[in-house]
Amino acid sequence: MEIKPSRRGLHVLMSLPNILTFIRILAVPVLVICFFFDTLAARRVALIVFIAAGITDFFDGYLARLWSQQSALGRMLDPIADKLLVVVCLFMLTAIGTIGGIHLCAAVIILSREILVSGLREFLAELRNVVPVSTVAKWKTAIQLTAIGLLVARPASDTLLVWTSNAGLVGLWCAAILTLYTGYDYLKAGVDHITKKDEE
Repeated sequence: MEIKPSRRGLHVLMSLPNILTFIRILAVPVLVICFFFDTLAARRVALIVFIAAGITDFFDGYLARLWSQQSALGRMLDPIADKLLVVVCLFMLTAIGTIGGIHLCAAVIILSREILVSGLREFLAELRNVVPVSTVAKWKTAIQLTAIGLLVARPASDTLLVWTSNAGLVGLWCAAILTLYTGYDYLKAGVDHITKKDEE
């Protein structure tokens, strides 16, 4: 049975991969609220929400490919959800002092890369050019989410695992280094196309 246009749009909107992406976006304000409460219980809730959001980051893309439910809406929302989660957590962790001193440089590198990649992706999309996600970029994302998760867990876990904060900060720096490496791919592609366009 053919799906009518209006129902087709609803079908895409309510597909499980897109619902998981929406859940990740909705997790962001919940995390912000948790950070405003300086209690172990609030931080544990923040950790659970962050882990759940990280899990949806894997399954939305995986299920979309598995069930052939990839859509323009999903391709638009997925990177937005990822960036919101990372950027907001880094801002909040900085605001409460979990990330401070020299470690702010790692956070700035990661945030700068997110802005750069967003701009370059928009530019390359206009040229109908897509830079594929590399294996290194996937490792960067995994390390970055793990590091942020350890830092979110800090007050709740340091009583049991005193190395949690240090591991999170080390992971943040590893993610920052990989961020510079992976960001170069987007920058190179953008510069190459700008050069070609100017030559034309």
